[in-house]
Amino acid sequence: MKILAIESSCDDTGVSVSEGRKILSNVLASQIEIHRKYGGVVPEIAARKHLEIISYLVQEALQKAELSVSDIDVFAATYGPGLVGSLLIGLSFAKGLAISESKPFVAVNHLYGHIFSNFLSFPHLEFPYIVLLVSGGHTEILIVRSYDDITKIGKTIDDAAGEAFDKIARILGLNYPGGPEIERIADGGKEIYKFPRPLSKKDNFDFSFSGLKTSVLYFLKKNRDKFDIKDIAYSFQEAIVDVLTQKVFGAARKNKVKNIVFAGGVAENKRLRERAEEIAIVEKVNIYFPPLSQCTDNAAMIAIAANEKIQKREEYSPLSTNAIPYLDIEND
Repeated sequence: MKILAIESSCDDTGVSVSEGRKILSNVLASQIEIHRKYGGVVPEIAARKHLEIISYLVQEALQKAELSVSDIDVFAATYGPGLVGSLLIGLSFAKGLAISESKPFVAVNHLYGHIFSNFLSFPHLEFPYIVLLVSGGHTEILIVRSYDDITKIGKTIDDAAGEAFDKIARILGLNYPGGPEIERIADGGKEIYKFPRPLSKKDNFDFSFSGLKTSVLYFLKKNRDKFDIKDIAYSFQEAIVDVLTQKVFGAARKNKVKNIVFAGGVAENKRLRERAEEIAIVEKVNIYFPPLSQCTDNAAMIAIAANEKIQKREEYSPLSTNAIPYLDIEND
């Protein structure tokens, strides 16, 4: 089954063509440079840029897959969570293609895309597995037993890890997005400052990064220029990595699951990968990190999730499906 999938939940426009779990093409247009001067994504600008580029990306994806639009069996798009204006562009375009070609349409939960994205690189990954979904808007731990059996066992009670990276980067005068900037500056730094590890002693798998962010802010105000920015970045990054790894490996241990999957933009972080590999050896569990190009939002993960949805549920989505900005796992 050939699927054309569109991802437009935030500021990146992606189009992918797949056949089963095989990706035939995957194209992406990033808006980072556009939004960087604002220090974050401006929703109205993001939606407008999606509208300007999406038809060209669909043509490019089809050309790279060496297919015509009539060769596509199913059209898919993200319908949430995300920015409502951005979601509506991709959703409407995919439904329009489905109508024009008299083909079925599948609405995909963006979170499911991240959850199943590792099938792109690890097609033989077996259930059950634990997922640490960690991005700009989400920090969650889930147990995945099948497409229709996903349980959230941990979540952030305030800021997501990616949001914390962005906010501290802004305070330090670094560029957007904050995660890669913090990681770049932290290179060569040391953990001189011991920032707090929120909820690390709690017997649950929830996260909280607001207190960590506040601690760094107060430290900077108190010490003014009496610090090395490299050491601040390294110490802050180490605190986040410690909490993320402690919680996800604890979840795997308690639930007796031997496979751990990392997903989302923060999964690009080199220090997180290093620390996870160190702990995995001790804990004797398998860890899976997607390639860097598949950590951030892309349409290939939406195509894979659409394929899994069709195979599992054997049903398609109504054309009346609307964008749901606050869509979650529980209300899909």
